[in-house]
Amino acid sequence: MIRSPRRILATRNIKIGSLLTQPSANERFASVVMPHLDDAYALARWLTGNGADAEDIVQEACLRALRGLDQYSGGNARAWILAITRNTAFTWMARNRPKALLVTEDIEALAPADGAPTPEEALIEKADAAAIERAIGALPPPFKVTLVLRDINGLSYREIAEITGVPLGTIMSRLARARGLLMAALGSQQNK
Repeated sequence: MIRSPRRILATRNIKIGSLLTQPSANERFASVVMPHLDDAYALARWLTGNGADAEDIVQEACLRALRGLDQYSGGNARAWILAITRNTAFTWMARNRPKALLVTEDIEALAPADGAPTPEEALIEKADAAAIERAIGALPPPFKVTLVLRDINGLSYREIAEITGVPLGTIMSRLARARGLLMAALGSQQNK
């Protein structure tokens, strides 16, 4: 006879945490967190540059989300889980990776209003996917997060500000700087 983990724990008089025993909590987790796991994995993958590390980070983020589910007051579930994933990734990287800092003063001009592709877009269209992935992976974390959330996950500036906890103007500045660094990295690869 196969017994469920709950029955095994119950026969040993071990209390299961209220998070796992309440069907409503499981249903809420499934409706709030589960639909956004692919986005969480994509963010973690871009931040770490490694699929296995990203899986570990998403698993830890899910545990944190489960523990904090009773504090979730509704609203944008995607932004909520991505914020947890981002914070989990930064915590994981602080423990497991050396720190590096790059400061730049480059701020790109606004895109032309005529609808023509910006120089960044034109260059990115010509570059191959592996070069783009390497260039994004080399960006400093604040720029990488902003670029991935905006250009890969398609979040709005407001959603990114909510996830990262920084002002909207800083998001726009980081995005411009990230695109400039990405363009410079891809441009130097094209000239080789």
